Amino acid sequence: MKLFDTPSNPSKNLLPEDGMVYYWGKIMAEEKADHYLKALWETIAWKNDEAVIFGKHMVTKRKVAWYGEREFEYTYSNITKKALPWTRELLDLKTLTEKTTNESFNSCLLNLYHSGEEGMAWHSDGEKDLKKHGAIASLSFGAERKFAFKHKQSKETISLYLENGSLLLMKGSTQDHWLHRLPPTKKVHLPRINLTFRFIV
Repeated sequence: MKLFDTPSNPSKNLLPEDGMVYYWGKIMAEEKADHYLKALWETIAWKNDEAVIFGKHMVTKRKVAWYGEREFEYTYSNITKKALPWTRELLDLKTLTEKTTNESFNSCLLNLYHSGEEGMAWHSDGEKDLKKHGAIASLSFGAERKFAFKHKQSKETISLYLENGSLLLMKGSTQDHWLHRLPPTKKVHLPRINLTFRFIV
C-alpha cells in the first residue's frame, strides 16, 4: 500500500529514530498545483546540473536552479552556484511553505526531472553552507514519484510517494543519520519539478 493512501498526518514523524521527517500530503488543489508546474517550467532559469566526481566533470539531464533572498553561494558536488533573485511564484510558494511548516527559509534549490528515467542517487544535504540541523522543505509538482530514506548505519529504508502539490519536511539530525534519494523509474513519463526550501547561514 502506498503511504499516502492513508490520510497524511503532518504531526507524525515518518522516521523511527535519528531524525524528523513530516509529510503533509497535498497542500493545494490539483488545478493550482498544475498552474505552478507550468509557471515554474516557463519562468525559472533552468540549467543542466553539473558535478565534479573523482576529478571528472559530469553534466546531468536533470536541470536545476538556485534562488534566494541574496546572492548566496552554494557549493555541492564541487560546483558553486550563485543564487538568483526570487520570482513572484517562488515568493508565493515560500510564504505558503513557511506558514504551513512554521519554519523560515532564505533560499531554494529547484530540480526539474523530465521523466521518471531521471532521478537522484543516495545523498544527504549536509553542505557546510546550510544551517546545522536546519529544516529543508520539499514541494513537489507534476508526476507522482517514489522518495526513499536509508539509515546510514542500520540500512533500514523508509519510502513514500510524493504527490502533485505535496509538502515534505526534513529537520533535526535527519541529514546526519539518513540518506535520501529519488529512484529512477521507466513507469513515469511525465515531468516533475521539486522545490527544496533551505536556510543558508
